[in-house]
Formats: sequence, C-alpha cells, structure tokens
Amino acid sequence: MKNYILSLDQGTTSSRALIFDENQDIVGLGQFPFKQIYPQSGWVEHDPIEIWQTTLKAAKAAIKSAKITPGEIAGLGITNQRETTVLWEKATGTPVSNAIVWQDRRTSDFCSKLKVAGKEALVREKTGLLLDPYFSATKLKWLLDHTKSEAEPEGKSLRKRAANSELCFGTIDSWLLWNLTGGNEHKTDATNASRTMLYNIVTGKWDEDLLDLFDIPPELLPEVMNTVDEFGKTSSELFGAAIPIKAMAGDQHSALIGQACFRKGDIKSTYGTGCFALQNIGEQISDVKPGLLTTIAYQIKGKPTYAIEGSVFIAGAGVQWLRDEVNLIEEAAECDELAENSNQEDPVCLVPAFTGLGAPYWQADVRGALLNLTRGTGKAEITRATLESVGFQTRDLFNAMNNSLPQTLRVDGGLTNSNWTMQFLANILNCNVEVSKTSEATALGVAYLAGAKCGLYGNFEEFSKQWKYSKKYQSTEGDSWRKEKYQIWQKAIDTLIH
Repeated sequence: MKNYILSLDQGTTSSRALIFDENQDIVGLGQFPFKQIYPQSGWVEHDPIEIWQTTLKAAKAAIKSAKITPGEIAGLGITNQRETTVLWEKATGTPVSNAIVWQDRRTSDFCSKLKVAGKEALVREKTGLLLDPYFSATKLKWLLDHTKSEAEPEGKSLRKRAANSELCFGTIDSWLLWNLTGGNEHKTDATNASRTMLYNIVTGKWDEDLLDLFDIPPELLPEVMNTVDEFGKTSSELFGAAIPIKAMAGDQHSALIGQACFRKGDIKSTYGTGCFALQNIGEQISDVKPGLLTTIAYQIKGKPTYAIEGSVFIAGAGVQWLRDEVNLIEEAAECDELAENSNQEDPVCLVPAFTGLGAPYWQADVRGALLNLTRGTGKAEITRATLESVGFQTRDLFNAMNNSLPQTLRVDGGLTNSNWTMQFLANILNCNVEVSKTSEATALGVAYLAGAKCGLYGNFEEFSKQWKYSKKYQSTEGDSWRKEKYQIWQKAIDTLIH
C-alpha cells in the first residue's frame, strides 16, 4: 500500500526532505547544506544546480532512512524559500546565472526610484506587497538587464530570448518542479506567485500593468496552480518510480497550514533564518497597516484564503552570525546558558539589520548595529542581545498587526529549541507561546495537503484536532519590565532610521 508522503523542504541554508507516514509522523529524513554566496555587500546568491542536487540527494536519503521503496510513496509536496529568483534556458534547463536570494538588496535604488515616481500604491493595490528588493520582480528585471552569458547567441539579448520563449523564470518551487519532472512542467502555485510582485491577488492572474512596470516578458512566466493540484509526476529514473506531485506552497504558507491556522484570526510565527508571522484573515482582503503585507495563505479549488504577514530578515541567522562571523560561540546550543548567565542589567542592544530592516519598517539601506555597549559588555551579553532581538522584532510585528498583542502564539522553526528565547518571547509579548509538537511544521503543512489530496489524510477539521504543542511558555514578567526593555529597543531603532 502507498502509505507515505515525501515532503521536500528547500530552505535558505539547506535542502531537506522528510517522509511522513499515514499518522503524519516523520519516519525518514535527509538534509544537506549548500553554499551561501556574497558577491558584494547586501548581495546574496545561491547556485541553482547545487539547490537541485542537494534536494535530490536529501530526497533519496530520506527514502533510504525510512526503509521504504519509492513505490510506497503516495504523493509528494514541495515547500520552499520564497522570492528567490531563478532564470534558466528552456532547451537545456541550464541556469543563466546564480539565483538571487530573497535577502538580496541589490535593487534598492530601483525600488526607491519607483517609490519617488509614485508607483507603490499601484503595487500594493494589486499585490498586497510593498516596493522592496525582497520580492522577485526587481530581481528578475536585474537578471534580464545585467546577465551576460558566454552561451548567449551573438546579438541576441536575454530579453529577446525571453520574448522568444527560450527562457523560464521561476521561484525555487518552479525550479525544483522543472527538474523533478524532467523539464515537462513549468508551474508555480498561488502562494509563491503572490510573492513575485507580478501576480494580482485580487484577479488571480499575472498582471499586465506590473509586467509593463518591471519590463518582464510574459513568455517567461510559469502557469499558476492551486496550492493543492496536479503538478505532474517525477521522472521515473530519479527514484525508480514516478511519484505524483500533489501540493506546493511557499515555506511560511506551508507552516501556517502545518500549525493548523485555518480559522480567521489564527496566528503563527516561524523562527528559522528569519522570522515570519502570518495571521489568517479569511477569504476577503482587508486593509492592513503600513509595513505589513497581504498575501495568499493558500488556495484550494480556485478559492484563495488570505493572510497578513510581517517579515523579519534576521532571526536564527543572528545565531549563525555569532557562530560563523564573530566566533563568539562554537555551537548554537551554547546561547541559552550564556544568555541566562549574562548581566541582565547590561543595556546592550543588537539591531540585526544585516540586510536591511524588514517589517514594519522596510528600510532597505539600514545596516545592523550594536548599541549601548559598556565596559562590562562581553560575549554573554551580546549573545543575550541577539536572542532578545528576536522577541523585540516579533513585538514590532504584532504592534503593527493588531490593536492588542495576541493571547496565544503558535511557533515553529529551529530557534524554538532555545528555551531562553521562547521564554523571552512570552515575556515581551505577555502571551502564551505554544511550540508545535512537530518542529517540522513547514514540511508537515505541504505534506498534509499532498496527503489529503491522495486520500491519506483527513480534512482541515480533523487535522486541527490532531494539532498539539510540545511546550508552552507563559509570561513571568510584569508590565514595568516589558516597558523598560522595549523602550531600549525602540530607542535603538530610532537611532538607526531617523
């Protein structure tokens, strides 16, 4: 019997694959990191070939570790780092350049020019997004304008080749699907399309005005599907069996599903490389405060459900910075003890704007800063400030998202393994923080959708009843402590953006 689902979770720093059984338990796992490429300050790139190779390797490792055969897999789901932009040749499947990663800020000046020209209102009305380098449209324009390839036919620009349907654009989901199906499928889903700044989330179509604004040939674009749909089958030579591909969703949308946030008002926050908070707002788009985004949470049978999103660029990446760049720690696990034993009265504050500030500020040119240093500030205090920045940034998001802070927040992601960080989060938000029983909520979300499509799993209501938390944190601090701590952060932010 086919009782298993393969979930491909392609992230910013590693490619992962998980096998879920009929009870939605993880029975197989494969994970491989890949290189981060920093050509210039504020530029971030990935090698698309390496992304594909590590994803394939992870999938094979997961199947092997589960001790199953590919023929026992009922379906496959893809979830992915969003906005990261790939451009490849249709005939050969060869990328024309490295992928430009969602964190990349090289198009800041162009976004600023469009804002001065009064174009942001148009973009926001149609896409729910802001004019920012974060999204795919300006990345794709940059690739078309600046990429030179030795293989490029003489006198034939990339734009001309694109208009002749010789090239394909895609976010990582489309790139993986293309390779999984041997180049037979060039598709995306509505959640990923809604992050490109080219897709109209009201009409549910690629938007002609936006394509004109960013000078994007429509021949480049993938077909937009539902989040649950028929995306094709894997080439049989990859795994020894053709596996149906039944679901695709951007990673934060998949995590919203994995956290069973199906009711209007439900909120989750994922703490991985960045921090991404999404609130389900139902089937109607509503006005949101400046600095927040409206996005498609998921789309089933042609009907979109929407979400408000706040995006923070640096969360777990701050811990990586402590380890890899400034060498204050050797392992992430050291952070909790250092923070606990630090001088709690030391006012040091880290604003980790290493690639600019995301929501609710959207200041692309701001860079990180360590403020309020004293003679007694050491690695313990700097480590604590790095973990605290996660809570402060989350509070910024919820201050913009709601008139009041949430009573309960469901969380997932690697940083939820830090008890100190999660307790600080509960303290600074004054709410209950519930850590998902499965730390793999992102992979679970798309696996659940694929499994439901295959008839292996039940409906939303059944899935919601199964959701459980592994840990629950409640605030142990009072309002005066919260006010004093948050004021330190607010002063630091004001110093940088004014």
